Amino acid sequence: MKKYLEAGKIVTTHGLAGAVKVQPWCDSPEFFCRFKRLYSKDGSICYDVAQTRIQGNMVILKIKGVDSIEKAQSLRNLVLYLDRADSCLEKGTYFVADLIGLSVVGEDGRPYGVLSDVLKTGANDVYEIKTASGKPAYIPAIPSVIVSTDIENGRLVISPMEGLFDDED
Repeated sequence: MKKYLEAGKIVTTHGLAGAVKVQPWCDSPEFFCRFKRLYSKDGSICYDVAQTRIQGNMVILKIKGVDSIEKAQSLRNLVLYLDRADSCLEKGTYFVADLIGLSVVGEDGRPYGVLSDVLKTGANDVYEIKTASGKPAYIPAIPSVIVSTDIENGRLVISPMEGLFDDED
């Protein structure tokens, strides 16, 4: 599992004092605002967060030491990462980066493919599965379909809804 996970991207500056506007790639802007430190991709650079506030679906971020529009401008398009150790997820929730690549199997052991994407739909997430034929299949990430998620062993066990994989036989 990766130590540093994508959290969002600086899209523009905000004001003249060095604040930046971030498009959060987390479940919510509120989740993004929990972090007091953000990092470069490999963790070699740490950005200490001085202040955050939510503006619509974006986050206004003030980084310590970035005190001018010129310094803020130099950070445009920078992808920010969080350290997984700084996050405490609720039981039964996972980072998308940990779900991608899981082997998807039925309760009977039947292989269905590999989880290739997680789509946010509002009501519930939808998992995209790349099947052996290369054709994508989609399953709702709801308790009646997802039997178990085993990140350590790379397996997602499902109870597919009737008709979902019938054309695969």
